Amino acid sequence: MAQASRPGTFAPLQHTLFRDMWLASLISNLGLFILSVGAAWIMTQLTSSPTMIAMVQTALMLPVALFSVASGALADMFDRRKLAMIALSISMAGTGALTIAAHAGHITAWLLLLLCFVVGSGTALLWPAWGASVNEQVPNEVLPAAVALNGISYNVARSFGPAIGGVIVASAGSVSAFAIAAVFYIPLLGVLYRWNRKSEASRLPPESLGRAVISGFRFVLNSPPVRMVIIRTLVAALAGGSVAALLPLIARDLLGGGAQLFGLLLGAFGIGSVFGALNVGRLRAIFSGQVCVRLSSFGMGFAVVVVALSRLPILTGVALLLFGAAWTACMMILNVSVQMSAPRWVAARALASYQAAVAAGVALGGWGWGALANSFGVDQALLLSAAALIASPALGRWIRVPAIAGLAGGAADTLADPEMRLPLTARSGPIVIEIEYRVDTQQARLFYSVMQQVRGSRMRNGAYGWSIARDIADPELWTERYHCPTWHDYLRQRNRPTQAERDLHARAIEFHIGSESVRIRRMLERPIGSVRWKDSTPDPGATASEPMEPQIGTP
Repeated sequence: MAQASRPGTFAPLQHTLFRDMWLASLISNLGLFILSVGAAWIMTQLTSSPTMIAMVQTALMLPVALFSVASGALADMFDRRKLAMIALSISMAGTGALTIAAHAGHITAWLLLLLCFVVGSGTALLWPAWGASVNEQVPNEVLPAAVALNGISYNVARSFGPAIGGVIVASAGSVSAFAIAAVFYIPLLGVLYRWNRKSEASRLPPESLGRAVISGFRFVLNSPPVRMVIIRTLVAALAGGSVAALLPLIARDLLGGGAQLFGLLLGAFGIGSVFGALNVGRLRAIFSGQVCVRLSSFGMGFAVVVVALSRLPILTGVALLLFGAAWTACMMILNVSVQMSAPRWVAARALASYQAAVAAGVALGGWGWGALANSFGVDQALLLSAAALIASPALGRWIRVPAIAGLAGGAADTLADPEMRLPLTARSGPIVIEIEYRVDTQQARLFYSVMQQVRGSRMRNGAYGWSIARDIADPELWTERYHCPTWHDYLRQRNRPTQAERDLHARAIEFHIGSESVRIRRMLERPIGSVRWKDSTPDPGATASEPMEPQIGTP
């Protein structure tokens, strides 16, 4: 019965906003792949170096690796609609400059890479805001299907965009491909402009960019399931990035073809990707995430072996179909796991970390596999890539892909600000929190085990310097202690836990014995030199909060 009631793959398209966004993004993605074909092919005319040709893919993807985390922080801090429009404008400007430079005959290999980097920078800014806004376009029950459909959109574009790009380049030249790619950004800009996005106003000002990035890193580092998924994503992208980087050389050197064959091979890869995206739900229903990633890695490895040894376009195309299906199944399983496990306050940053891992793997792999192809030949580089893909599932012994769908749980109710008597500003800090528990000595080991889980919750939500101590003169007395950088950071930290994390905190409090409640102390740490010499000395911080009465309650 559960299977029958599960929303279908195309259920999100019943929602008008998502459908319009999906169609417009499909057109935008088509433009991106048309541009990539034109850029890769014009590079083969500018230089014969395999490394430089492979660097086109690196230039497009490296900004995602470099800027995704900061872009994710911006997407969590500001209006995602406006941020997406700015991102699209950057990519459109880069594509327009590329069109003008190529039309004027002033394009060089390094200028081509620079402008591809600009286009990639817009993509890096767009993807976290775009991915994290999906939950604002559809209800939660169809969110996994919506995530999958966005993957299908990307891969439909990957299927047909390169083939279209190959035809355009072969018949009208790379300049036409660049111009068409620039025009294809317009529909998505129009849909975003018309979107009447409703966002909940926060009672606290947004974090600074630097602190938001640190908060995102802290979440990922202290969330073991997300951290393991990102590591496996990086490994898969590094090992499997050879195909995207070397495909122009596969078409030219191994198969003796031209731009049209290059586009057709990219189309075969994309068609396989669509097949993988359409069937990833069925794969997840049968196998665990760990097994899915393992099977996908083996499939990619086998396909790359065939591509390396084949000299027949049809055989290479069939192998690329298999590679595309396996690649997409692997990446979508990891993508959905990250999105479903991250709470909303850090959703864009968690997704950005995943995207950065993919981009870093593809970008570094593009450079590395290109260098190997330059030294040992395209076929040998591909065989080394295949060996890495086939060996990568061995990582599962230490870094497993966890079943983490829905791990984040629902958002918890907002807590009232703690009462205080000391006037504080937004930037007052560090804030030190001490929580005293009185625990039966027979329950000490179990309590300590639960507190290790509490530590992870506190740290990934913004705390640092966490410790747990036991009184040597009173063995029943335990003290939990942690820091937050400022008063506003503390207010954010105490409202970030999900309901599942709140339940975990409540479980820790259940160990407390005695007639008195758990005692909580909130203190303003005063490092040497942090106190003003005179009351009249101005404080550069914000207006002080009103002093309130102390309380005993939720930390």
